Amino acid sequence: MPPEETALDRKIALVTGASRGIGKATALQLAEAGFDVVVTARTLREGERYEHSWTVKKSDTSAMPGSLEITAAAIEKAGRRALPVRMDLLDPESIEAAVARAREVFGRIDVLINNAVTTGPGSLDTFLDTPLEVIERYLRGNVLAGAQITQLVLPELLERKQGAVVNVTSYAGQYDPPAPAGRGGWSFAYAGSKAAFHRLAGVLAVEHRDSGVRFFTLDPGTVATEMMQRNQKAQNLEDFEAVPMDVPAAAIRWLATAPEASDLSGQTLHAYKLCKAHALVPGWPPEP
Repeated sequence: MPPEETALDRKIALVTGASRGIGKATALQLAEAGFDVVVTARTLREGERYEHSWTVKKSDTSAMPGSLEITAAAIEKAGRRALPVRMDLLDPESIEAAVARAREVFGRIDVLINNAVTTGPGSLDTFLDTPLEVIERYLRGNVLAGAQITQLVLPELLERKQGAVVNVTSYAGQYDPPAPAGRGGWSFAYAGSKAAFHRLAGVLAVEHRDSGVRFFTLDPGTVATEMMQRNQKAQNLEDFEAVPMDVPAAAIRWLATAPEASDLSGQTLHAYKLCKAHALVPGWPPEP
């Protein structure tokens, strides 16, 4: 940390799902805004393999690009401290351990970004093709995991009367698909779990009105993540226009840091609208 900065001056963010995609871009944006960042995900080191097929009909454990170590190195290159911690949304003990490790190293958490999402078979399978245990896994990873992290972090934000929680949601959790799953649409397992998590920030904003803590639900839009670019053709999503990862990342940074964002606490916000309204990403959107 900079020599003139004391421990009390530091701001600490915890970003889940930060080995790649929106989470990695967000962690770097927050580092540029002066945060030290705890980054969590399953992939600690480059080349680790996990199941990420979009259908129960086949397996795909090929390695995805990115890792927590790579994200942490980029944060430190930006002049901030980084703490990479392996965390699995389907493992409650790993969630508790990750939050405990963050406090052990940094002493506090000021901003929580619930960005991580369960991936794997079931995300683009039709309802009758989706076993109930797969639906249960999505509810565990996309609802209960975020709720657990928030319950672990929120009390200290309320005690200090400041801080922010940003929950990254999905269009799929708000609207019906344009086509069946796997043919341009999405599954009930994914959409249902994101719909449930979509309600959390609004409930918290009502329960803790005037607490000094801000709560946001952010719809990132269709984003050109590594996973999206890799699977777009296979998932019949080629007609979806994707925005750069910096768009949701810049929107999250603004929500976490801008004083005027307090007026939006409890609302569902759209990343591309925030970025356009406040010119958060230089050169985007491109001139027509």
